Amino acid sequence: MAKRIEAVNVSAYYGSFRAIDNITMTIEPKSVTALIGPSGCGKSTFLRSINRMHEVLPGAKVDGQLMIDGQNIYDRDIDVTAVRRTIGMVFQRPNPFPTMSIYDNVVAGLKLNGVRRKAALDDACEKALRGANLWNEVKDRLNRPGAGLSGGQQQRLCIARAIAVEPQVVLMDEPCSALDPISTLAIEDLIAELKNQYTIVIVTHNMQQAARVSDRTGFFSIDSTGEPGRLIEYDDTAKIFTNPSVKRTEDYITGRFG
Repeated sequence: MAKRIEAVNVSAYYGSFRAIDNITMTIEPKSVTALIGPSGCGKSTFLRSINRMHEVLPGAKVDGQLMIDGQNIYDRDIDVTAVRRTIGMVFQRPNPFPTMSIYDNVVAGLKLNGVRRKAALDDACEKALRGANLWNEVKDRLNRPGAGLSGGQQQRLCIARAIAVEPQVVLMDEPCSALDPISTLAIEDLIAELKNQYTIVIVTHNMQQAARVSDRTGFFSIDSTGEPGRLIEYDDTAKIFTNPSVKRTEDYITGRFG
């Protein structure tokens, strides 16, 4: 079941450097939220904070509250593995496990979670590949290496891997930046389908993509003094792109800066 995400005064650090400052926003279930802004403004840092991937880096930490359906995932008694199990992640470049077959790529997370019954794994593999619109293209070569697929197919394989464990949230960090236009369109169509089941947050530098795929958009930015990244404006996507409330947002979207 898709989950609501609430960030309250979230700041993230790399050692003593504060990358993002006091981010507060609510992301509704079964929606697509796009995070846009210039390079280095903290979009990806915030995204990785949502599934506690940020703190994997040495010296990195997160302050504030980040709640999934009211539960702060940074509480001391939270099982981090369980958090990451419910929040899938798709990265900028397709990263199928290179030595694994298509089948084993998809079910890797399930096996880590203790699923061993072949019938259950087979069903989950087919369901995830269908969900990623990849089943018909690969159903006759599931035992071939995942790394042998095209770039667009590899990214859909990574999405299948993310949804196979049935998360409630799917995070995507520039999932189309390494893909050609046709593969990009396939991923965008897939995102539109997946939001019927998941809460999706996508980081993108592509303004047209943000306008096409998202229900709401958050604009992050930094200033020239080296201040940390901040959430400048967060609203319905149609309003952000046609009538933003903050001039800085308008300047970025129209290409005047960034």
